Amino acid sequence: MQTDLFIGGKWVPAAGRFDVLDPATGEVIASVADGDETDAIAAVEAAAGAGPAWSATPPRVRAEVLRKAFELMTERASELAHLISLENGKALTDARGEVAYAAEFFRWYAEEAVRGEGTVVTAPSGANRILVVRQPVGVCVLVTPWNFPAAMATRKIGPALAAGCTVILKPASDTPLTALAMAEILAEAGVPAGVVNVLPSRSSGRVVSAMLHDPRVRKVSFTGSTEVGRILLAQAADNVVNTSMELGGNAPFLVFEDADLDSAVDGAMVAKMRNAGEACTAANRFYVHESVAADFASRLATRMAALRVGPGTSPGTEVGPLVNEDTVGKVDGLVRDALAAGAVAATGGARPDGPGYYYPPTVLTGVAPDAAILRKEIFGPVAPIVTFGSEAEAVAMANDTEYGLVAYVYTTDLARGLRVSEAIEAGMIGLNRGLVSDPAAPFGGVKQSGVGREGGHEGMLDYLESKYIAVTW
Repeated sequence: MQTDLFIGGKWVPAAGRFDVLDPATGEVIASVADGDETDAIAAVEAAAGAGPAWSATPPRVRAEVLRKAFELMTERASELAHLISLENGKALTDARGEVAYAAEFFRWYAEEAVRGEGTVVTAPSGANRILVVRQPVGVCVLVTPWNFPAAMATRKIGPALAAGCTVILKPASDTPLTALAMAEILAEAGVPAGVVNVLPSRSSGRVVSAMLHDPRVRKVSFTGSTEVGRILLAQAADNVVNTSMELGGNAPFLVFEDADLDSAVDGAMVAKMRNAGEACTAANRFYVHESVAADFASRLATRMAALRVGPGTSPGTEVGPLVNEDTVGKVDGLVRDALAAGAVAATGGARPDGPGYYYPPTVLTGVAPDAAILRKEIFGPVAPIVTFGSEAEAVAMANDTEYGLVAYVYTTDLARGLRVSEAIEAGMIGLNRGLVSDPAAPFGGVKQSGVGREGGHEGMLDYLESKYIAVTW
């Protein structure tokens, strides 16, 4: 496959290159072009040059290009899933699910491309008409993380192209191969030269900053940590660049005393173990009513202990390695701290010896409500359990965080479920569900979990500006 930069519809070499590692072994699997600030400005030049023609392209034509990209991704699902597993480490079953999910963003925005509607109303004074049209924001810088290298790219590229924008995709340096494969698919689908550019780089901060300070760039969309998001928001302010931020999470998972425990455990396995916990939507804190906590913990530990750990590309693997040494070291440190403070490992709890960045599925009971593991995004296969006694206590603990991306609530009382869902400070709620992500739904958080929404009709609006025209006729 191609491993150079993709700029202006061509594969372009860079002055340097960097290695991509297999998380299962730590061994090098590929060498990729390492873009710098000069390459970044070249990508902006290409995107800006392609902008007028693409924005003037009829919505139906843009839609057909996205539909073709969906079909190509679907045809090559096995190949893409293997590539994701190889560079990311996730189990093939998770990788196949990601490819299907990622492709759906192209299909959804193929349908939305023709729905960029405006409005016409009579001014309250009767003096004129208020005509509102929507126009593409312009050149967009898209910065994506390593945990969903295909889905996070399509979730941004799909609505941007549907809206008539041109883009520069800066993928995570841990997982650039999937992004480069997406560039090939989009070119084959008929995306004109310069409309989509892909810029792998180890110098993420410098290349993104260079683009954000180019006046031709009018939007940045970032998925990643809140810490980096704050930096990008500050840099975007210099040129007042339109921003979308999907940042960190610290999702609570609430299980009330009347919950269907079989359903709650099933949901916990999805909410916690999707991508081995390496997801911003992963359940991070389990708050379980004291009357059912022991039963829930026992059932969850049994399910977690039965998962097969191994290389992501191996058939039968259910939990692959984490993405790199820093990630597994962080997870191990959080668990050690919790155990030292009195928590008990119902299963797992210790990093295994040997090569690769593995951590076993772990359930911790007796976790103190102020434990560090409840304050930080774990990003690994660890479920810390805390008990509560009342609904008010559960909601208070759920809201005791700077984050507000998603929360999960299990109860058979619909009134309680809706009441608690409204009381929790989060942009998304899974009510008796362990999975909320859907291309047709607005994805995003509140507080320090982000700005804006991706997916749904709202996702395309984030790439459009409203223009008001006062008309008299």
